[in-house]
Amino acid sequence: MRHLPPLAAVRVFEAAARHENFTRAAAELGMTQAAVSYQIRLLEERLAMPLFVRDRRRVRLSDIGRRIAPLVSGAFDTLAGAFSEVSSDNENVLTISTTATFASNWVAPRLGSFQIAQPELAVRLQADNRLIDFFSEDVDVAIRIGNGGWKGMREHFLFQFHSTPMCSPTFLERYRLKTPSDVLDVPRISADDRWWRRWFDRAGVKAREDAVNQGIWLDSQIMEGNAAMAGHGLAMLMPVYWPADLAAGRLVAPFPLISLDGFSIWLVYPEHKRNQPKIRAFRDWLLAEVAEQAKQGPAEAYAVPDSPPAGVTRLQRQTQ
Repeated sequence: MRHLPPLAAVRVFEAAARHENFTRAAAELGMTQAAVSYQIRLLEERLAMPLFVRDRRRVRLSDIGRRIAPLVSGAFDTLAGAFSEVSSDNENVLTISTTATFASNWVAPRLGSFQIAQPELAVRLQADNRLIDFFSEDVDVAIRIGNGGWKGMREHFLFQFHSTPMCSPTFLERYRLKTPSDVLDVPRISADDRWWRRWFDRAGVKAREDAVNQGIWLDSQIMEGNAAMAGHGLAMLMPVYWPADLAAGRLVAPFPLISLDGFSIWLVYPEHKRNQPKIRAFRDWLLAEVAEQAKQGPAEAYAVPDSPPAGVTRLQRQTQ
């Protein structure tokens, strides 16, 4: 017979430990802050030791609380995985969360082959740039930008963020770009974006105060690519997102040089879901698609970076 403390109190502790904040734990659990405090106090009395240190304005885990918190979270993950695997309502639907550009320009054109290989699976693709929370949202896998190392997540490197200037053929004919320094004298889309600065650095081009930077400002690569095809300027784009337009000649890349932006694209999902058949199937398919794409290069974009470059810090946990 197992001698366990009250599971309701353990559940409250897990949420409070994850947030290290009673107010956020209360919001997640649909309780009042007072109720959270009561359950934590009940558990501490049962264990005869403090799990949190109360400061004037915040709480933080005690040494014992910090030691057992990952074990408790892992136990709840195992329980969640056990129940999700026997849930008939969910086992045949794969929900993917990713950024808007990756969804529309990379995943969507390829999903047909995955559906043919897995006809029993329905796929729900959520194109959303916001960070998702695997603990509270009905999402199976996410494709996100970062540097890896996310606690509690199984992660698979896909490729590094890389980009190069692109434009329409008529734009190139009009401005006759010959060298990277010529880019400074033509209209650029989202000219102050950090991607431009990285590409200029790699090309050995020093920005000038009189450089042309007027033009339109857009907040997604989808809009930037379409604006470039319409002839509105030179856009810094990822070649892997625009292969059909490059092949059809709607977009051209005046220079072979690419820049690496410092971040990579990863497939991530909770560790406790790693053995779910639908996730294994999608993981294997996605990695095979990336391996096929990598044959076309550039090779450096598909090499796992050893560490973030100077000036680039590891992103906050992108999957939550």
